[in-house]
Amino acid sequence: MWTYVEPVHAVTYFHSRSRAAYEAVGLRGYWRGYFAGRAAPLGPVEAAPVVAAFFTFAPHMVARALPSVWELATPEEALRARLTGAVQALAESTYELPEAHLAEAADLIATAAEAVDTAGRVLGAANAALPPAEYPLARLWQAATTLREHRGDGHVAALVAAGLDPVETLAWRVAVDMPAKNLLGRGFTEAQWHDARGRLVERGWLTADGTPTDRGRAAFQGIEDATDSAAARPWQTLGPAGTDRLRELLEPIARRCRTVIPPDNPIGLPPPTP
Repeated sequence: MWTYVEPVHAVTYFHSRSRAAYEAVGLRGYWRGYFAGRAAPLGPVEAAPVVAAFFTFAPHMVARALPSVWELATPEEALRARLTGAVQALAESTYELPEAHLAEAADLIATAAEAVDTAGRVLGAANAALPPAEYPLARLWQAATTLREHRGDGHVAALVAAGLDPVETLAWRVAVDMPAKNLLGRGFTEAQWHDARGRLVERGWLTADGTPTDRGRAAFQGIEDATDSAAARPWQTLGPAGTDRLRELLEPIARRCRTVIPPDNPIGLPPPTP
């Protein structure tokens, strides 16, 4: 289900409509919009909670944006901008789909999002607590975002439990299947990347030449399994029939959304199936 939900959420990062909406409230520059929009459900926070919750960004990079972005736009303005941009992006991507299709998808995904367990999940909880959106595309995007951040919180917990720090996590992903250029913009230095790769070698996850080992792959699969388990409640609540129906409804929406997401994307979406 993540592969169907994530593209709906991710228009806020990649669609020109979303970028324009942030710029309209004074958040010029990609990272200002990113940090303000994603952190806005937490209120006018400083850098430290966002470093913890976002996990894979260097502290100094977050500190360049927060709390100074709140002098450009309040969290309330950032929230309105991110929802406006996302809805415009979805409207542009889904205009050929019947209104009844979008409304049914919004109702089902909202039902799933209402079932998230927010205990210990800061970003999921903050998004779940936002006032309900009124129109189908807004409800669709907001519910997808709640589910996405809820899953992400569980993934961070699994990474921490496995003893992986942020730059080790990025270095592992690069070693497995992601171009380094996708993740080098997270603010870590080359020395930090080098040291992280060295720690993965010491752990037995990488060989000396940087190739993932069977031990490393098995251990990281355990993290992925724990992430799936922690994210299961919304889909259990929706039930097999409801989940299958939502997948069917999301398939054309996600396919259209993926046309604006670069194939080599930093969020790790696998290539779409034909």
